[in-house]
Amino acid sequence: MTEQPDMRASDQDRERVAEMLRVAVSDGRITLDEFNERVDRTFTARTRGQLDVLVADLWQTRALPPMAPAVPTAAMAVPSATGALELHTRSGKVVHDGRWTVPPYISARAGRFGTVRIDFTRADCPHQEVVIDIGVTSWFGDVILIVPPGWIVRDDEVVRRWMGAVFNRPPVALAPDGVVIRLTGYVKTGDVWVRYRHP
Repeated sequence: MTEQPDMRASDQDRERVAEMLRVAVSDGRITLDEFNERVDRTFTARTRGQLDVLVADLWQTRALPPMAPAVPTAAMAVPSATGALELHTRSGKVVHDGRWTVPPYISARAGRFGTVRIDFTRADCPHQEVVIDIGVTSWFGDVILIVPPGWIVRDDEVVRRWMGAVFNRPPVALAPDGVVIRLTGYVKTGDVWVRYRHP
């Protein structure tokens, strides 16, 4: 357990524990009911000690070493930090558009009154699959994805909680040269919107 259990927990600590719980439920180590109950406690926890209790029975190692990432598994496909793009906002808007090179992994976090908008229509993507790890924790939080024709977004790995929703209706099948965007993570409240550009 953490050496400083009375230390105040940060938003980053809470998000890290929520991700660890998401991995645990996907691995079958906890039930969906247990996951929901623990996530509720995660976002109301005030100290790192309270967070440690929520994951103490899942891994033998310390749950919250300083600045440690969530425990990786093969399903998470977490690349090195140098290959990741982090688009996080607690409030306000973060926009990533225009001409840019898509990395294999993107982390998108939207908190209270926060919007993350990622536009892939003019981007250069050298990958056949891109993982976007979603975290929406507010009624007014949104993640918006805009994808070009022939791309497909798959959202079956996203954990939806309370009123969280993912709006994703692919108009056509994946093109031979298309890209699969695989969404992981959670939508506690708020929305994820996928918008497909027409040819």
